[in-house]
Amino acid sequence: MSSTIAEPITAPKPFSNEPVADFSQLANREAIEHALHHVRAQLGREYDLLIAGRREKTGDKLKSLNPSRPSEIVGIHSKATAAHAQEAVEAAHAFFPQWGAVQAETRAGILLRAAQLFRERKFEFDAWLVFEAGKTWPEADADVSEAIDFCEYYARQMLRLSNPDPLVQLPGEKDELFYLPLGVGVIVPPWNFPLAIMVGMTTAALVTGNTVVIKPSSDTPTIAAKFAEVLLDAGFPPQSFSMLVGSGAVVGDVLVEHPLTRFIAFTGSKEVGLRINELAAKPRKGQLWIKRVIAEMGGKDAIIVDREADLESAVKGVLWSAFGFQGQKCSACSRAIVDEAIYDEFVEKLKAEVAGLKVGAADDSSNYMGPVINESAMKSILDYVEVGKEEGRLVAGGNKAPGDGYFVQPTVIADIDAKARIFQEEIFGPVLAVAKARDFEHAIEMANDSEYGLTGAVYTNNREKIRKAREQFFVGNLYINRKCTGAMVGAHPFGGFNMSGTDSKAGGPDYLLQFLQAKAIGEKIS
Repeated sequence: MSSTIAEPITAPKPFSNEPVADFSQLANREAIEHALHHVRAQLGREYDLLIAGRREKTGDKLKSLNPSRPSEIVGIHSKATAAHAQEAVEAAHAFFPQWGAVQAETRAGILLRAAQLFRERKFEFDAWLVFEAGKTWPEADADVSEAIDFCEYYARQMLRLSNPDPLVQLPGEKDELFYLPLGVGVIVPPWNFPLAIMVGMTTAALVTGNTVVIKPSSDTPTIAAKFAEVLLDAGFPPQSFSMLVGSGAVVGDVLVEHPLTRFIAFTGSKEVGLRINELAAKPRKGQLWIKRVIAEMGGKDAIIVDREADLESAVKGVLWSAFGFQGQKCSACSRAIVDEAIYDEFVEKLKAEVAGLKVGAADDSSNYMGPVINESAMKSILDYVEVGKEEGRLVAGGNKAPGDGYFVQPTVIADIDAKARIFQEEIFGPVLAVAKARDFEHAIEMANDSEYGLTGAVYTNNREKIRKAREQFFVGNLYINRKCTGAMVGAHPFGGFNMSGTDSKAGGPDYLLQFLQAKAIGEKIS
C-alpha cells in the first residue's frame, strides 16, 4: 500500500520556522496584490461536499461572506446532512486499517510535500484569508506561515515517535513499545485561524495514521475547501479524509456521537467545547473505547505591567496583543493589569497609541485592523462595550467604525474592577479592560482571578518578580517582557489550563501523542 502512495522520506533537515513576508518589500507587495486580484476573480464559486474522495452537491447552500464587504459572497457551499455525517465516519473507519498500516516515513513525506505546496501557494492563501476571514496582510501571512510550520514540525515529530526510546530490558526478555494510530477523528477548527489551526489538527491526525472528518467553521468554509486541494495534491489518499460543511446541530453532534468516532480535536468557544466533551463522554451502542477530546477553548488573557517595567515596550506589547486581528485571538490580551505607581501614565500612553490605529477593509494594507468576523460578533462586542461603559471609564473607541463592513473601533475601558463582566467574560473582539493593582502580588492575584488560563504576559525588569510570575501566574503559555500573542510552533507549545481546554500543547513535542496509543510487548527469549 505504501509504495503506491509515496516513497518513504529520508531524514529531513532540522526544523525551522517559516519566515513571514515583509510587505515593505516591493516584490512581496506585488505578489500579494496579484494574488488578491486572482482570488477576487474566483469569489462566489460553488463548492461540493467531499466524502472520502466523492464530491456531492446538495440543494441546501451556505454562503460565506467577506466581512469587510458583507454584500460580497466569497463561496457557496453545499451543506451536509446527518446522513452525510454518518457516511463520512463509516468511510473513514473502513479506510483506517489501510492508512494506519502505511509507513510513518511515507506519511511524513506526504506531509512535507503539503508544506511545500503551501509555500508555492502562500500569497494565494493569504488572499483567501483576507477576503473570507478579514485578516490584514501581515495577519494572513502569519496564519499561512504557521500552517507550514505545523506540517514541517509534525512530520519530524512522527519520524521521532516511529522510533521510540528503548525500554529497560529484563533478563531473558525482549521488551519494546511502539505507537499505534487511534482510528477515526473528527476535526472541528475555528474561524479565527481558519487555515493554521485546521491544518495543525488535521495533519497531526493524518500523519499519525488516523483518518478524519473535517467540519470547518461556517464562516470560513472556502479556506477549508482550498486546504482539501492541498491534501489531495500532496498525496493524501482521497479516502483518508472528508470535508463536511454544515451546522453543529445537524452535522457536528452526529460526528461526535457516532460510535465509530475515536477522538475529537476541537478549537473554539468554551460553550461548544464543553458540549463536545459532554457528548463524547457518553458511550454509544457498539462503541468500544473511551473517546478522546483534544480541546482548546479560548481565554481571558492578562498582561501585567509592573512599576519596574520598560513602559514604552509594555504599551506596545499590550497594544499589539489586544488589537492584532481585531482582538479575535484566543491568546489576545483583554485585560491589562497595571501597577498603580505607573497606571495613569500607562493609560495616557496607550490612549495615544490606540488613536493611531486605522480600521477598515482588510485588503487595504494601510489598515492596522480589519473587520470582526460577522454581524452577530459585531453586535455582541458592541453590547459588551456598552456594559463596559457602565463598569469603567471609556478611554478610547467605544463605537462601530465607519464603513459597510463589520468594523469596531479599538476600545479601551479603564478603572475596571476585577469582578466586572468585561474583566471576567470572554468578549473576543477589540475591547481591552484596564485595571489598577496595588503591587505585583495583587496583580498576580487579579490575573489568576479567571476561569480561563491560556496565555499571559508580565512586563518587569525585576528578576525576583519574574521568578514569582513563573511560579504563580497560572496559565499554559506565559511570556516575559513580550506580547502574549504570536506563539511559534516548536518554541511555544500552545494550550491552556482550566476552562481554556485540555492543555494540548499544539506545536510541541508531546502533541502527536494525543493522536496515538502505545502498545508494549514483552517477549520471552530465553
